[in-house]
Amino acid sequence: MQKNKNSLRMIILTGLFAAIIYLGIFILRIPIPAMVGRPFIHFGNTLTVLAILFLGPRNGIIAGIIGLGGFDVLNGYALTSWLTVLEVIIVGLTIETVFKYFHHNDSKRNIIIVAITAGAMKIVTSYCTSIVEALMVGTVFKTAIVASFLSLPATVINSISTAVCVPLLYFLLRKAFSAVNKD
Repeated sequence: MQKNKNSLRMIILTGLFAAIIYLGIFILRIPIPAMVGRPFIHFGNTLTVLAILFLGPRNGIIAGIIGLGGFDVLNGYALTSWLTVLEVIIVGLTIETVFKYFHHNDSKRNIIIVAITAGAMKIVTSYCTSIVEALMVGTVFKTAIVASFLSLPATVINSISTAVCVPLLYFLLRKAFSAVNKD
């Protein structure tokens, strides 16, 4: 993790991660039928977790907001993009809290726990987001709760892929990222 959050290198890496996150959703997305919203399987969440781990919470969350939120704005989800931004912030702060608890020690065990935590928190935030989306279109609260629960399969799949892919990609990319960060 880079110490100077505002260096030109960090700004470029933040923008690069934002673009990769956007492309991770845009290029590979598989729609899944749901009662609420239009969910799909994608790798944006996985890439956002990696951005937070490599860039730190501030720049990683900014990259996630730009990548995931930007995708929403540009692809027909603009009305609920603010919910995506809130999700990124909540998941990002949760990841940083867990990683900080481990004193930023990136052992295999710790990264696996961080990835599982990120996946679990994404399920919680997506469920809450689905409830808000259902309420925004006028659904009764009890119906919104049930419909949102029944709309979770895409999120569960995304969360499982996050829990599996983050540790794999983190350890594959860690050495390359360290080389890029050397002054």
